[in-house]
Amino acid sequence: MSTLDEIAKEKNRLGEALARVDAQREKLAAQFGELEATERVLGRYSQSPRARKAASSSAETAPVRSGRRQRTATANAARGKPTSSSLGDQVLALATGKTQQEIAAACKGARPNHVGMALARHKRAGRIEERDGKLYATQSSEQRAAV
Repeated sequence: MSTLDEIAKEKNRLGEALARVDAQREKLAAQFGELEATERVLGRYSQSPRARKAASSSAETAPVRSGRRQRTATANAARGKPTSSSLGDQVLALATGKTQQEIAAACKGARPNHVGMALARHKRAGRIEERDGKLYATQSSEQRAAV
């Protein structure tokens, strides 16, 4: 019986040690998460390129965005950089007697709900009107002034 008692004692000792290791692992995982969050925040607000590089080099972290606003298309054009038209501009250009489904299919890589939101914004602003289920771009203010 003494052998069975020794086995039970050893089993209890190992179980307690395993519980301590699990608790320590959970504590370290929480600290690691806090450190990653701190690294992302510092990467956003730090001006040094070294901090941004360190923050973006971690494979586990999300991509770091700069705290600065992105340049608009007009600012990029003024600086001589090529610009890609926004989804709203594409939708407005495609509104030439097409249905919403045709416009969504023509906007490659754009999700249909995003196209629908852009169409809704243009309709609210009065830039697109719907006639007989087809969408038409209205005249812009420059064209109205010329007429």
